[in-house]
Amino acid sequence: MKELYMQLAFDEAWKYQFLTYPNPAVGCVILDTFGKILSIKAHEKAGEAHAELNAIKEAFIELTGERKLPKQANALHQFLLQNHNNIFKGASAFVTLEPCNHQGKTPPCAELFATLGFEKVFISLKDENSKASGGAEFLKHRGVEVEIGISANKGLQLIKPFLKWQKGTFKLFKLALSMNGSPFGTIISNELSRTYAHKIRSVVDILAVGGETVRKDRPLLDSRLAQGKNPNLCIFTQKTLDSFDQTIPLFRVSNRKIFTQIPQEAKFIMYEGGQNFLQNLKAEMDMFLIFQSSKCYNEMNIQAQLHFTPLYRGFLGDDNYGIYEL
Repeated sequence: MKELYMQLAFDEAWKYQFLTYPNPAVGCVILDTFGKILSIKAHEKAGEAHAELNAIKEAFIELTGERKLPKQANALHQFLLQNHNNIFKGASAFVTLEPCNHQGKTPPCAELFATLGFEKVFISLKDENSKASGGAEFLKHRGVEVEIGISANKGLQLIKPFLKWQKGTFKLFKLALSMNGSPFGTIISNELSRTYAHKIRSVVDILAVGGETVRKDRPLLDSRLAQGKNPNLCIFTQKTLDSFDQTIPLFRVSNRKIFTQIPQEAKFIMYEGGQNFLQNLKAEMDMFLIFQSSKCYNEMNIQAQLHFTPLYRGFLGDDNYGIYEL
């Protein structure tokens, strides 16, 4: 059963993979003293509540019916410390990464578990970050039973992007296909899929595209569906930027920098393109985000010999999508 509960935490965390940059994706499941699931939540965005705080908040609502809780993470943390009334005594938590033990932009989650009276905390992966680690030992010293290493390989898969952009560069290739495997057409994926892609665009350091795509498709490449920050671009081209038609929409996005080489400081790069771009760059990529529409188009299928290993699969409306490695 431990692996089952942890899997629920993994699945929730994968829904927000990449969106938490520069933080890791983390999921948390809360059970009451009888083993009933009270909440399944994840860390959704850097600077906002961690997975544990989000899960405890939802569990608090489930147990009390009270919905007027503070939205800001520090204020919510204090509210729960002052108003829990021992309703979590004997509860358990399953967390994909060791709860933090320091005050950063958000409060320490280990303190919250201990003060609220949790009996057990199950952890998939120990946090090796010296600044954030120590939560497990803190909990043990406060009398909480702690078990580390549940489905540890899956925990490591989940934080691979975080580990890469901590020490170097993480490269993600995004591709949209019709049901019959064609990357060609004007709009392939549905609005939910495009919104998720736009959310990622809003957090990446650089969005990379090919010059051929820019000339042929005349894209905008913004984050309008997510109402987020528009990405800076790198256009791979053997010519200068001045050689492009400057009326192409992407050149008219305000406060955008456009490069012809990836800036050295970029840690998270998303590549968007079609068959040629994929074939040329596939060996460099860390992960692939592939959307598949529920519609078939009368276009040529992608011509590529690739064998992907699925890390996560989900649905966005009538589209399905997956996160893969080669």
